[in-house]
Amino acid sequence: MLINTYYNTDTIVAVATASGMGAIAVIRLSGANAITVANSVFKGKDLTKQASHTIHFGTIRDEDKVIDEVLVSLFVAPHSYTKENVVEISCHGSDFIVQQIIRLLLQNGARLASAGEYTKRAFLNGQFDLAQAEAVADLIASDSALSHEVAMKQMRGGFSQEIKRLRGELVHFASMIELELDFGEEDVEFADRNQLRALITNIQRIIRDLLKSFELGNVIKNGVPTVIVGNPNAGKSTLLNKLLNEEKAIVSDVPGTTRDFIEDEINIEGITFRFIDTAGLRETTDKVEAIGVERTMQKLSQSSLIIYLFDITEITAVQVQAELDRLNPKKLPLIAVANKIDQASPEKIQRFESIEGLVTISAAEGANLDELKQALVEKVNLGKLNIQSQTIVTNLRHVDSLNKTYTALEDTLNGLDLGISNDLVAADIRRALYSLGEITGEITTDDLLDNIFTKFCIGK
Repeated sequence: MLINTYYNTDTIVAVATASGMGAIAVIRLSGANAITVANSVFKGKDLTKQASHTIHFGTIRDEDKVIDEVLVSLFVAPHSYTKENVVEISCHGSDFIVQQIIRLLLQNGARLASAGEYTKRAFLNGQFDLAQAEAVADLIASDSALSHEVAMKQMRGGFSQEIKRLRGELVHFASMIELELDFGEEDVEFADRNQLRALITNIQRIIRDLLKSFELGNVIKNGVPTVIVGNPNAGKSTLLNKLLNEEKAIVSDVPGTTRDFIEDEINIEGITFRFIDTAGLRETTDKVEAIGVERTMQKLSQSSLIIYLFDITEITAVQVQAELDRLNPKKLPLIAVANKIDQASPEKIQRFESIEGLVTISAAEGANLDELKQALVEKVNLGKLNIQSQTIVTNLRHVDSLNKTYTALEDTLNGLDLGISNDLVAADIRRALYSLGEITGEITTDDLLDNIFTKFCIGK
């Protein structure tokens, strides 16, 4: 279903700023009658006679009672976010004032917006495609330089352009094969099969690259789950506190103090790391501590990066290597970190040089933490990432559609090799086109849109 214009005469209203007391709040209206509704409660210039992209000072009144002094911004259709008439009322940030203004607007013909309805209307009115609409939510949620940059590129259509280009190339051959079906009895061939195979092979290669990029895209969007593991009293909690610059975890000389995991995140060079301090790894008869150790092993299996921290004064290099092999059977990115170097002699430290990629620190004194941070960034391997030129997939829905497209194209190739009838080849290509169209919203359903936009905040 290709959607170009959204016909809905409702005027919707919602608070566009975060709830709670603040200096100002912004109340947003959108719809054919948005300016008329706002004008009915506004005392100042006649808003219905003002130009688009202008701001007007006045008061919001309930009959003769002044609710607040406000600034009203006008965006006349189609020159607005939703391509409808949009009004934004900037008032003082009192919850009471906001609710009073919204109450008046509802009484004068508006209705409360549902979650994501502004962006949904923008999509349905052709302001941008579905992938760009989803990038709006990613932009709002971005909490690092990289996640912001990726979301901005997608919102500006970087990913969409790639998908539309692939779909456009495939549409050409699909139309040629469909044309052949109209001349089925005349045995004509409009679509060169060798060119079609080459095109499909190339599209599959691009899709593989896009799917591969999701591993990095997911890291950029959601952060890197990084588990800190090691024996009791290795200094895990001290390290976490130093990395976070706060006393997040209890530090004690008593082994087994941390009995559950403690989680927090920091940003290093634009990458969000979600650090998880876990219970010390040891055999124990304490039931509570044993549960903590079990949860540590669960967190290890869910992590993307492991910091194995050990007390360099209490263990040998052979023991460390054996522990590394035991803890990381999946060969996840791992950094071995030798702690308490302030208590070890140079000769003792030198005995651990055989440990690959070893970082030596003193968590208590904060020594060499910058080296550890640099090692973390290098392990994530985003250093060679060129956000400006590389298309990054960050959305699971897009991954699912790309996988479906790849499978349909594989079926098309197999069908060509087997010499199946044109109508079956055409059906496989249509499946591929459908899945690609789902990404940008050229093909969509009400259920899909509801699933996407109900995850947005109300005022967006």
